[in-house]
Amino acid sequence: MNILAVGAHPDDLEIYCYGTLAKLAQEGHKIFMCTVANGNMGHKTIKPKELAEIRRTEALRGAELIGAQHLELDIGDLKINAADELQQQKMVEIVRIAQPDMIITHCPDDYASDHCETSKLVFYASFAASCPNYVTETKCFDPVVPIYYMETAGGMGFVPEEYVDISDYLEKKVEAILCHKSQAQWLDDHDGFNMEEYARISARYRGIQSGTLYAEGFKKCNVWPRVQAKRNLL
Repeated sequence: MNILAVGAHPDDLEIYCYGTLAKLAQEGHKIFMCTVANGNMGHKTIKPKELAEIRRTEALRGAELIGAQHLELDIGDLKINAADELQQQKMVEIVRIAQPDMIITHCPDDYASDHCETSKLVFYASFAASCPNYVTETKCFDPVVPIYYMETAGGMGFVPEEYVDISDYLEKKVEAILCHKSQAQWLDDHDGFNMEEYARISARYRGIQSGTLYAEGFKKCNVWPRVQAKRNLL
C-alpha cells in the first residue's frame, strides 16, 4: 500500500502516529509524510525564516528514519485555511503524487486551528484529486480513499475505534521525536509539554486500553465512499 500521512506541523506525525508509520514501513508499505505548515512560529528567539529551514531539516530526518518520502506545502504557521483555493490545489497535488491507499491525518476537532484546518483540507483535497477536470500538474487520481484520524493533543475528547500495537516501534517513535530538537524547549515553555514523556505515556495508556504494551489509537472517517469492508491499519 501507499500511505499518506499529513500533519499540520513538522513534528505532528512523529508525536501522534509515527509508531504506526514505522510499523507499516517495516511491513513493506510506502510511506509519504507531508507537513502543511513550515513551523516558522514555534520558537521564542529563532526568527521565522531561519526556523522554517531548521524545522524542514528536522522533518526530513524524521522521515528518513523509516525511509519515508517527505512532502510539504510550506504554508506559514497559523495560516492554514481549508477554504483557500491555492492551499486546496497544493494538497490535491500532494494526494495525486502519493496515490495513497489510505490517508492518516488530524482529527477535525483538535486544540489548534492549524490541526483542524489540515483535517478539513485533506478531506476536501482527497475527493477533489479524483475529479479529472480539477487540473494540477499531476494527473487525476481516481480512488476516494479511507481517512484515519490520529488522536488529538492530550487525547482530549478522542475515543479510538481502532488500535495499532506499536510495542516494537516505541523507541523508533521516540528517536523520531527527538529529531525535532528546536521544539523541545519551546513546547515545554509554551505548553508544558514534553514530547518524549507524552509519547511514552500516551502509548502506554492506549496499550492498556487495547491489551498490549504500547499502542496508538485512530478513528475512521465514516462517510461514503471511504468505508471499506477490510482492515487497513495493521
